[in-house]
This record gives sequence, C-alpha cells and structure tokens, in this order.
Amino acid sequence: MGIADQLAVIPLFEGLPSEHHQTLARIAMTRSYQKGQMIFAEGDEGTGFYIIQSGRIKVFKISPEGKEQIFHIFGPGESFGEVAVFTGQGFPAFAEADAQSSLLFFPRQAFVALIRKDSSLALNMLAVLSRRLQKFSALIEDLSLKEVPARLAAHLLYLCEKDLADNKISLDISKGQLASLLGTIPETLSRIMSRMSRQGLIRMKGSHITILDRQGLKDIATEGKKLT
Repeated sequence: MGIADQLAVIPLFEGLPSEHHQTLARIAMTRSYQKGQMIFAEGDEGTGFYIIQSGRIKVFKISPEGKEQIFHIFGPGESFGEVAVFTGQGFPAFAEADAQSSLLFFPRQAFVALIRKDSSLALNMLAVLSRRLQKFSALIEDLSLKEVPARLAAHLLYLCEKDLADNKISLDISKGQLASLLGTIPETLSRIMSRMSRQGLIRMKGSHITILDRQGLKDIATEGKKLT
C-alpha cells in the first residue's frame, strides 16, 4: 500500500479527496525508530507532526522528582505532535518509541502551506484534536477526582470500545506502563486487578483480560461503587 492509500484510512485525513492524499504523500518523510529511542523531548522546537505506520509511541511528562506520567500510548494509524503545527511552539511533552516503529513525518512549514490552500485539512485535524482534548480532560478528572479502581474500570471499558472488542482485551503495554497511565504504582494496580478478578468482574490470563461484568465495571467507573 502506498503512502497516499495509507493516509486515506487515517482518521486525521479520512474523507478528503484522493488528490489531497497524493499531495500529503509528497511532503511526508519516512522515519524509523528503535524501541526506547526518543523522538522529541519536552520543549524541543515543534517542526512538524507524526503519523504511526507501525509500532507504538509513548507520550509522557517527567516530574521534577523524576516520576513519569504517561499521557497516551499511540498505535498504528494515530497521529501525535499536531499542536506544533498550529502553535509553532515547542513540543509540550516527551515522545519515545515504545516498540520498533515506522513513522511518517509532516514538516510544519510544508503542511501549513497546504492548509492555506485548503482549509478542509485544518477542519479534519481540529476534529481529531478536539476528541483527544476530551480524552485528556477525562484523564485529568480521573487522576484528580477518582480512586484507582474507578480509573482502571474506566480504562478497561475504554479499551473495549476503542478496539470494538467482544469483552476481550489484549494489553500491549506492561503493567508498569499501565500503572503510570493511571497515576498509580504497579503493586497497587496488581492488587486491584486481583480484587476485580475475585469479585467476578474480570478474568486475567497473562496480558489477556476478559470482562465478565461490564455493568459492574461501569458502576465502579461512574458511580463510585467500591470493590469488596
């Protein structure tokens, strides 16, 4: 599949005329990263944004004490770093390859020139960024107002909806990373998952989780119901 064909099915550019995909493909640059390789650091000049062809990218911040807080882990077809396109400022967080990854890089100046010619590109991007802002707002609310069981329950339900899963989830990140994403530590996360399993809410087998009681998880995530 050529780059233009790949862009046609990516949410950021879906619905655009095929000639737009061809134009975008001409300014895209392919870049490869090994696992653990930094793509950009917080404060680096925002020279463009990225779309993931394959692999997995972790976006995170580091506190003054050195604690890592993961904001998002992106997979194939997803984009990141778009804020730089609109602000021209530095990247607001770190981005690191969480697996061997192949990316498409879109230079800011070339992309802005395309937007000036056709505003439909910007409208698509704004829609995607708006949905991401909603997710980040929910994450901030969860981290500040909800206890860890509610955060975990909400995340498991989110994964089911995102992947259109039939109550079965395959975690593609470590428990340590999941703990960071949920604002807790691996030991606490493991204890809560074990309690959910004993209560009949989920069944765990390695990195695979089966949701047995979706309504029970919703009660914990949204109603504040306590685990027994």
